[in-house]
Amino acid sequence: MMKTLGPKRNFLAIERQHSMLESSRIAIVSAPYEHTVSYGGGTRKGPEAILDASAYVEFYDDEFDRELCFDLGIATLKPLDFGGAVDQKALDIIADNVGQLIDAGKFVVTLGGEHTISTAPILAHLQRYPAMSLLHFDAHSDLRDTYQESKFSHACFAARVAEVMNPERITQVGIRAQCIEEAQFIRERGVKTFYANAIRRGVHGQKWQNAVADTLGEQVYVTFDVDFFDPAIMPSTGTPEPDGFWYTEVLDVFRALLKSGKKIIGFDVVELAPTKGLHHPDLLTARLIYKMLNVAFAETVPEYPNL
Repeated sequence: MMKTLGPKRNFLAIERQHSMLESSRIAIVSAPYEHTVSYGGGTRKGPEAILDASAYVEFYDDEFDRELCFDLGIATLKPLDFGGAVDQKALDIIADNVGQLIDAGKFVVTLGGEHTISTAPILAHLQRYPAMSLLHFDAHSDLRDTYQESKFSHACFAARVAEVMNPERITQVGIRAQCIEEAQFIRERGVKTFYANAIRRGVHGQKWQNAVADTLGEQVYVTFDVDFFDPAIMPSTGTPEPDGFWYTEVLDVFRALLKSGKKIIGFDVVELAPTKGLHHPDLLTARLIYKMLNVAFAETVPEYPNL
């Protein structure tokens, strides 16, 4: 039986009546896995830092005029114990837990950990939503076949997904660092990639978020690497890249999804490497997660005159 965290440790620090697994619509899985980081470390501490910071996120969302956590319930599972398992064995542990929760009717949020972990919840959802699209926010395309002699590197997760999922159903946003082989993969296999420089040059127009939404099917799984953000607001990540994005810009992508009738079916957030004494990146990540949940369960579509 899956065990949950209590009110002092769970997401948003909500009381038991709103965080029991049996009665909650949403389940949060912590996957504190770190095995292949190539620059700065600390992603194994990301899930705990997110949960700690979430205690300071307000319950009410004025855009959707609701307190989602009380309406639907959010259960936070105890962190996964990998017991020394790495690579495929670690991914199997994550996929098994996420799959059980989906089958139990839960909307699953997975917290990393390095980006390697995302392969597991993505493929678990793909098994149950075979027509889904993948929306990938990142500074890096993560399409290397191998990196540092490992096929399970954080720099390879999207390549592993593309072995199972049609690459033409993958949309990447914010990419600004990759090798030439990844660029060739994108061109040859039809990955929809919105490079940061192209967005900034206006290649996709002023309302580029709508162009992103147009590439996606009705069911969308989101994988979000926090290094998508500019280092000015997200310094706590292993491989920060300049020319990143702002919080409001990513929210407008989700608003474009809503406006176009797309539905988020699950998501993961990865690569937060908390910095001691620096709290705003942790709170930013926790706030993003709650906002994404509000978007996923929006009952009506607010007016978006700027989109």
